[in-house]
Order: sequence, then C-alpha cells, then structure tokens
Amino acid sequence: MARRSPTPDAAASASAAGLTPDSTPLMLVGGDDDLAIQQRSRATWDAWCRAAGGMDHEVIEASTSTVGDVLAVIARAKEALQTLPFFGGPKLVWLKDCTFMADDRAAASETVTSALSNWAAELKAFDWKGVRFLVSALKPDKRRAFFKLFEQRGVVEIHVGLSADDKEWAAKVTSEATRLLHAAGKAADYDVAEELAQRVGPNLRALANEVEKLLAYTHGRDPITTRDVEAVVARQKQAQAFGLGEMLGERNLARALRMLDDELWEIRARIDKRKSEVGLLYGLVSKVRSLIIARELLQAGLIKPAPSYPAFTDQLRRLPPDLLPADRQYNPLASPYPFYRATLQCRNYEPHELVRAMELLLDANRRLVGSEADEARILQELLVQIIGRPPGKPSRSPSP
Repeated sequence: MARRSPTPDAAASASAAGLTPDSTPLMLVGGDDDLAIQQRSRATWDAWCRAAGGMDHEVIEASTSTVGDVLAVIARAKEALQTLPFFGGPKLVWLKDCTFMADDRAAASETVTSALSNWAAELKAFDWKGVRFLVSALKPDKRRAFFKLFEQRGVVEIHVGLSADDKEWAAKVTSEATRLLHAAGKAADYDVAEELAQRVGPNLRALANEVEKLLAYTHGRDPITTRDVEAVVARQKQAQAFGLGEMLGERNLARALRMLDDELWEIRARIDKRKSEVGLLYGLVSKVRSLIIARELLQAGLIKPAPSYPAFTDQLRRLPPDLLPADRQYNPLASPYPFYRATLQCRNYEPHELVRAMELLLDANRRLVGSEADEARILQELLVQIIGRPPGKPSRSPSP
C-alpha cells in the first residue's frame, strides 16, 4: 500500500517537546561504542515491535562501501517508509549498522552528501503518523543535515566508547564483566571480574567475546576462578599501559619488563603517536604516588582494605574533604579505581622503598629529558631498582 502524500502539519507534530525512545517516530543510536550501539538499538527495536505488533516491519542492512551501495540503501529505505503494512497498523523501519553517516570516503562524496541532504528535506515534511524510523550508526557526522534531522525531530542517543584516557575505565569494565557473568548464571568472585578487566582493557566488545570464551571453557562447573581467566584470556594491547603500573604495584618484575618491552615496541613503531617514553615514566610516577598516599591513609586508620571497589568507594565518601590535595593531578580521589588498586598493593613495599622509588623516578626523568642515554635501558633499570628486592630479603606483606 502506497503511503499518502506527506503534510507539513504532521511533520511539525513530530518535533514536539518531550519525545522519548518510547514515543518518538525518529530515533538515532550512534557514537563510537559499537557494542553499546548494537545492544541499545536492538533493545529499542524489540520494544517497538512488541508495542506495534504485526510481522512485516523492515530491517535494512546499511553497511556500505561504495557510492552505489549508499544510493541503493537510501532508495530501499525510502520505499520501506512509504509502504504501509499489508494488514494495516504501525510500520517500523530500522536502518541497521549505517556507515554512510560517518566521515569516510563514500559518505564524503558529493553524490552521497547531496542525496542525504535531499532525503533529510523530504523526511522533514513526512507524515509520521503510524510510522517509526530507527537508525543505528557508528561515528555519525553531527554536521550533516541527516543527523540534524534526528536532533530536531526525534531522539538522538550517543554512546561514547571507553578509552585508556578515562582513568575509571577499569572500574567500568569490571562492572560490565560482573554483569555479564551474573547474566549467564555464573558464580564468580569480584577478583575474577577485575582480572578480566585488567586483561581486556577499555573495550566492551572484546570483553563480551572473552566472557563467551570463558563461559565455554568453564561449561558445567562453578565458580569461575582467576585461574580460569588466566588460562583463556590473553592480555590485550589496550591494557598494557595499565598493566605496567599494576605490575609495579604487584611487585612482579618479570611481567613488568615484558610489558615495558611491548610498550617500547609500540612507541618505536609509532602505532600510537600519543605514547612516549616520558609518558610511561609519568604513569609510574602516578602509581608510586598513589601507593605512598594509600599506605599513609591505611596506617592512620582513615581507610581499611576493602574486598571490592564498590565497598571501597563507601569509605572514600567518609574521608574529610580537606584531607587530600585540592589539585586533581595529585588527589587520588580524582581517580578512585586506580587508588583502590593501590590500597591493595602498597603493602608490597616498605615506606622507605616507596620514598626511594620517587627519587629514582626523578633521576630517570632527568636522564630521559636531559641526556642522550638509551630510553629503553633507563626504564628497564628503573623497574629493576624499584621492584627488585635486596638479596636474601623475602617477599612479605607487612600490616599497614
């Protein structure tokens, strides 16, 4: 059944204030977190289908690589929106995994830009009565007229992916790992979720894949243990920088040196241009500073070792606000999760060892900046001097 001609009044009603995902005729789910986009758009579509009933709603795969592919998808979507269900009732259309809203080669062509602008103008005047249109798109370009249509007439949800620059990414990944394991009906200690986070890094899609592997490996038995995680989950590159500081905190010299080698290789291969030897050093400075503060607070009885991060945050809220530095760069509460880890690790070092570590870090900084010595050797020697124990000294964890 062909749809009647659009009316300006109907289009205007679609832009009424107070639209929600349950009431809007137009919804865009986008961002750079592809897993969150996939989950949210699927949940929205399923909810729309349950509410609408019927069986002839249309899902249009919109992952394209050429201009011709884009134009074909647009033509199919237009036809879908203009065709009512055979048995009447609401019509739903999902433009799934749309790639031509991003700033890529095909989307940047004048032909595609013009086609999307013309389509946006048509949809502004479209009669949305009984019709709902969902678009899921990775990294949509907010400057485009097609994107602005959803901002003006519907609902836009942008899901930002996790990044190593987010100091709380490990807490967020740990929380998601806990949710995934519990949703699968598996019993697992908090340590298991933490180990998953530290190995996977700030990547929720990779986390979901690794949890599936872990569930297959532990099929038929509970609980899952950290040994299970170590057996099947490889440490991802995105977790390396975090892992270097963790291995210093754990006082594990062998693994710290291996991680340092990986980091230095990436720097020299220019895989991530933001990384540098000095940046690695500053990450270690931040770690040792947190270990010192954590040990002092534990010895003063102001905080106590906590079995999990959620339990630890309750203690932080009770600390006097003027107890720690106002400067966020030096205040561990600006990054609560790394500080939580420091409270578990600071007992691996005597107080004088942590003070000496800061002196060694200062000296290494001077050598990195003011000499022509080999950066790799400076950092390797630094880790050996900080983490290594004097000959004959056993490993122990003194009480705070």
